[in-house]
Amino acid sequence: MILPTTSAFQLADRLVAKADPSLISSDEEQFAAIAETVRGSIADASARLDRALGASSGVGGAAVERDLEIHRLNARLAMFRRYGIDMCLGRMVTADGTRIYIGRLGLTGSDGRQLLVDWRAPAAEPFFGATLADPMGLISRRRYRWTGGRISDYWDEAFTAEALAAGGALDDQSAFIASLGSSRSARMRDVLATIQADQDAIIRAGSSGTLVVDGGPGTGKTVVALHRAAYLLYSDARISRGSGGGVLVVGPHQPYLSYVDDVLPSLGEDRVQTCTLRDLVPDGADAPLEADPAVARVKADGRLVDAVGRAVRLYEQPPQRSTTVETPWTDLRVRALDWEEAFDTDTDAPHNEARDEVWDALLDIVLDRFEEQIPRAQLKRSLAQDEALTQTFGRAWPLLDPLGLVAALWTSPGFLKRCAPWLTDEEVRLLQREDGRAWTASDLPLLDAARRQVGDPGAGKMRRERERLKAAEREYRASVADYLMESSDDDLGLMSMLRGEDVQNSLDDDDALPQRGTDLLAGPFAHIIVDEAQELTDAEWRMLLSRCPSRSFTVVGDRAQARHGFTESWEERLSHAGLKDVHVASLTVNYRTPEEIMVEAEPVIRAALPDANVPTSVRASGIPVHRAAIKERDTIIDAWLVENEEGTACVIGDETFTASERVWSLTPELSKGLEFDLVVLVEPEKFGTGIEGAVDRYVSMTRSTRELVMLTA
Repeated sequence: MILPTTSAFQLADRLVAKADPSLISSDEEQFAAIAETVRGSIADASARLDRALGASSGVGGAAVERDLEIHRLNARLAMFRRYGIDMCLGRMVTADGTRIYIGRLGLTGSDGRQLLVDWRAPAAEPFFGATLADPMGLISRRRYRWTGGRISDYWDEAFTAEALAAGGALDDQSAFIASLGSSRSARMRDVLATIQADQDAIIRAGSSGTLVVDGGPGTGKTVVALHRAAYLLYSDARISRGSGGGVLVVGPHQPYLSYVDDVLPSLGEDRVQTCTLRDLVPDGADAPLEADPAVARVKADGRLVDAVGRAVRLYEQPPQRSTTVETPWTDLRVRALDWEEAFDTDTDAPHNEARDEVWDALLDIVLDRFEEQIPRAQLKRSLAQDEALTQTFGRAWPLLDPLGLVAALWTSPGFLKRCAPWLTDEEVRLLQREDGRAWTASDLPLLDAARRQVGDPGAGKMRRERERLKAAEREYRASVADYLMESSDDDLGLMSMLRGEDVQNSLDDDDALPQRGTDLLAGPFAHIIVDEAQELTDAEWRMLLSRCPSRSFTVVGDRAQARHGFTESWEERLSHAGLKDVHVASLTVNYRTPEEIMVEAEPVIRAALPDANVPTSVRASGIPVHRAAIKERDTIIDAWLVENEEGTACVIGDETFTASERVWSLTPELSKGLEFDLVVLVEPEKFGTGIEGAVDRYVSMTRSTRELVMLTA
């Protein structure tokens, strides 16, 4: 963070005309006010944070409020310390001459004047959405380029003849186009200030239903998805207050997550969970791809996820015979109807965790028929100690191992056929394997379903232990209260209040009791964003649908980049997957890939998918696609490193190449969603045939922002 006491501008000599005081003096005054306010805000937030940390943690709602306040203050301080005046993205001048400055967050001066408008606020929309065709009430717009906390350049974009005469550019994309040729790094660069109108319209779209962001390579789909996450958390109360983190962003692979890791923090958001599909299942990190394509196709069917539920229900069968239990008072008869009623208990808990609820329901049903005046607690203990009854219940509703349940499907043809009766005999045979637990990536949706529907085998035991410890603590407090009451002269009844339920509840410290591990990816989430969604199978969609009851999704993808083909429309595909109310927004401008590369990449994908949404490049690099022999690989890369002190390159399709900090080595599949200054494709003709090979070549070719080299033997 830099808060200058002198000029905020540090313009190169070639930009001396832009340093004219008549052009920047009003900005200088604004930045001075911002700097002063940021200093005061840091001091104020730090003091408030110290007070919050020093205060008693409290219990219940008070503790939650304190934690939320500490989190909010920490987040604001982190933003202030990361950015100073460079949190300002630019300014716009409205038709009445008002200057409005747009920032990463809102900022109000001590005098109540709005110094920065949060980029997500409705008032900031014209900054991103205004075009020459629709100025949205603006005269001009200025975008800043920041380098080391100083403005190294800026662009004025004019929307009226007067603004044009004052020195503004008629091209309303001048700042954005100027930024496209800058070098890439290992992380996605900050593009907030140059979000385009077509992208901003999608970012600000409502959250109901499913919004598909369809676009070819380089159209900014990922940029839109991540900024949309931050926008929805700011603008949509339902999402910002959602449980499980509010928003989940699902990416295609770990390199993608590393690449976009800093985007949301730079927008001031730390409430978004990011993951890959594999991360949703603890057993999925090292699971290999399914070796047999036929097996993979069968497991892609979402109905197999339903087979897991059928398998669970096979282990929830009420006994058909009555059971008699002897107690010290009388014999109690547990009828078949009692079992059926108990097993029909309405519960949302998974199988293992519902077990205690069903058992309690059974005891209540039986005891409701018992009329003698004997404490129910004693009767319940007597029933719970009856070995025959507990064994019968254990057989009828056993504790299950979720992984063992799925393994049984792959090792027992009869069991699989009962759970998935629609499978043909040949499909049942295909799915059988010797080691049922030799998991593959295609098993992950079923493992996820099993974990969610079976639950933790130890959950009931932990719950009972928590109840035992809480009861013991209350009993101890009661004995202390009794002692104080006996030894006190209090005649106002104050001591007796210690025995009250409200006081007891306030003194309970749940944090001190044994805790179950928290799964931050379990949900439920109020909104889920899925990038590279064209690759997901129906079964994989079920993993996400189970985490988003509201069915509020942003689906980001490109049909032309689906390795296994995508012949349906988005509406048809997502309807099959279980999503409804689908709306498609298309991006058609390629901001990343120069037209020299797209001219060669377009025929590659058109041959396999004639109706592909191939975007139009907005710029040319002046560098033609270069072809060379494989033996020149290292020479080409070494020369590029010498000529370019910044930027990143990637070798795609050569497992023998050793990666370095600035030169990556990836497969075509792992390059999705990434971009590099230089891309070197090694024998792309060997990527495969058919749609998969065409997609891999197309994706690999379009990762480059400047240069593409294609090597052959």
